[in-house]
Amino acid sequence: MGGDRGPAAVVAGIQRSAKKNPDIAFILHGPKDKLEPLIRRRKLEDRVKINDVDGVVTMDAKPSVVMRQGKGTSMWEAVESVRKGDAAVAVSCGNTGALMGLSMIRLRKLPGINRPAIACLWPSENPSGFNVMLDVGADVRADATDLLQYALMGASYARNGLGIERPRVGLLNVGTEEYKGRPELKEAADLVEAAASDGGYAYIGFIEGGDIPKSKVDVIVTDGFTGNVALKTGEGTARLIRSFLGDAFRATPLSRIAALLALTSLRRLQKRIDPRRVNGGVFLGLNGTIVKSHGSADSTGVSAAIKLAFRLAQSGFNERLAARVASHSARGQNASQGAGEESEQSE
Repeated sequence: MGGDRGPAAVVAGIQRSAKKNPDIAFILHGPKDKLEPLIRRRKLEDRVKINDVDGVVTMDAKPSVVMRQGKGTSMWEAVESVRKGDAAVAVSCGNTGALMGLSMIRLRKLPGINRPAIACLWPSENPSGFNVMLDVGADVRADATDLLQYALMGASYARNGLGIERPRVGLLNVGTEEYKGRPELKEAADLVEAAASDGGYAYIGFIEGGDIPKSKVDVIVTDGFTGNVALKTGEGTARLIRSFLGDAFRATPLSRIAALLALTSLRRLQKRIDPRRVNGGVFLGLNGTIVKSHGSADSTGVSAAIKLAFRLAQSGFNERLAARVASHSARGQNASQGAGEESEQSE
């Protein structure tokens, strides 16, 4: 209910997804009197169950207030449906901070995770067509241990979401040289490299902003501040390119003819760089899967977020992620205990 375009865009996105995939069923949270007419209009009565709740988390609501007083809102109920097992995954277009806050208090963090992260798919030159980048906005801070956990979670996402058997992980930095970057990045580099074998990924070192869309890496690890700025910059650039192309092909009669001749190729390009088609940031590190859609998403964007949510739920992604994190935490504890015993023996 809390997206910029309201429930009409969400229901339209549900309709697109329902047509493409008969295996998806939906629970829609919000006021029944507003949702029922939208469902009837789209002829989705047999695919959608309405959970009648009146409260709505607005886009300008303070996350701290929502965490205390959010019970009875559509966002709270959506997260709660995952906690209770009524839904395999929740998708929301609402307030990002509030959604993360509610998700953390209702679902709780996975054992061994300090900070959850938001991961997004970034169009790239890789065979899969995408790279994974995290964190893109869950928390502006991240120390070396947090970045290591992001690497583990991002690699698991790439493995289960994109089918990459051994993902390549890189740390986003101001240069690729080992001596560049903040102290926590240099410390993180050592931790991420040491955990590569247990984490099932290949560490390729530092990468720069220009490497984000290339085939050099599968998982880009960074803090939430840097990741969010990069994400919004990339989306804005994609829209700018689309606008420039439209202006160029409408400039003269000859260019309009050229546009007709190149129509198939232009449509393919538009689809490839359209941010709506890669819509959906995944909250990683929680006891449940939450997909955050852009607040301004239209039906195409909502459908893309649902597609991503379905793919993750179908793969059992969260269970595999929890097992990977637990396994790494156990190895770390055993290593620490072993070092302590050796120290005692030497004394």
